[in-house]
Amino acid sequence: MSGAAAVQVRVPFLDLKAQYASIKDEVDEALRAVLESANFVGGKWVERFEDEFARYVGAKYAVGVGSGTAALELAFKAARLGPGDEVIVPANSFFATAEAATNIGAKVVFADVDPATFHLDPRSVEKAITSRTRAIVPVHLYGRAADLTELERLAEAHDLQIIEDACQAHGARREGFVVGGSGRLTCFSFYPGKNLGAYGDGGAITTNDREIASTLRILRDHGSPAKYQHLAVGTNSRLDAIQAAVLSVKLRHLDEWNAIRAFHARTYAQGLWETTVHPPALPPEGESNFHLFVVRTRQRDALRDFLRERGIETGVHYPVPLHLTPAYQSLGYPGAGSLPVTEKLVNEILSLPMCAELSEEQVNTVTSAIHEFASQG
Repeated sequence: MSGAAAVQVRVPFLDLKAQYASIKDEVDEALRAVLESANFVGGKWVERFEDEFARYVGAKYAVGVGSGTAALELAFKAARLGPGDEVIVPANSFFATAEAATNIGAKVVFADVDPATFHLDPRSVEKAITSRTRAIVPVHLYGRAADLTELERLAEAHDLQIIEDACQAHGARREGFVVGGSGRLTCFSFYPGKNLGAYGDGGAITTNDREIASTLRILRDHGSPAKYQHLAVGTNSRLDAIQAAVLSVKLRHLDEWNAIRAFHARTYAQGLWETTVHPPALPPEGESNFHLFVVRTRQRDALRDFLRERGIETGVHYPVPLHLTPAYQSLGYPGAGSLPVTEKLVNEILSLPMCAELSEEQVNTVTSAIHEFASQG
């Protein structure tokens, strides 16, 4: 633009204000109904969302809880894992995947990930199995449904449980099935930034086992099936009614939002062709909800700075492998060099802006900026 500076297009990493604006009337009506009922914990709002979410994923039961971390902890407890048991988790995941197992007294065993999908590498898992291994926790990372075929084979051969961490995978599908509908214990987070996010913390566990669902409901409420009747030592981790009402509204829009994210992902992938910034391989349609769009580049930090200067927000998911975090180093876990794929990834991965509220102009701004960065050598 002659004689004036070009207007910079700001690109947020996530835009929850824009999302609220698009569903404001529905959300406000739902919140008003909860407030007028004065029924804030449990009750019909929670029961309705649990039923809706179970039907959405194709499970018999969904149990709402206070957070995704709580979902994992309660699932581990319901699976009767505890002290002396080993639980295999990927080293490239959010801290809660491991933390939840440690908090119920189990020993976490870290395994490496596949360099293409970032999911648990079955070969690394097989090497990690011992006589004390009781469970494998695959993570449907970044919203892509994981192929569990080889892990199922290992689980059957060694009599292990598979407990799925689907905290990022709302609505992702694989071979016609929605993640959460396997019948196994599957854990979800409804943290506000998720594809299906509440207006605070929230989580859920899906299962096809009636007895386990009943156990989860007791454990989330102080081990109590009825007031002052405590059958077990549980915790306070109930999904509140306001969050359930918001989630019921958002669930109606989830598939549409995921489709828009997929469109943005294809635009990114095409726009980054023949640059030094490598997009993820796009899976078959519906297999990823593109909670995150994670690229790889050896110049990650320089690129992140370059984009920040141009008003483009990015993230790193995750900057420190779980086995190298101070929390697990202090517990005597193996140091650098033990899980080479994960350790390499953390220096190369960068999450680009991704949400349904992004405009095509904003997505194209990101790809143009990356091309500009790449052209500088």
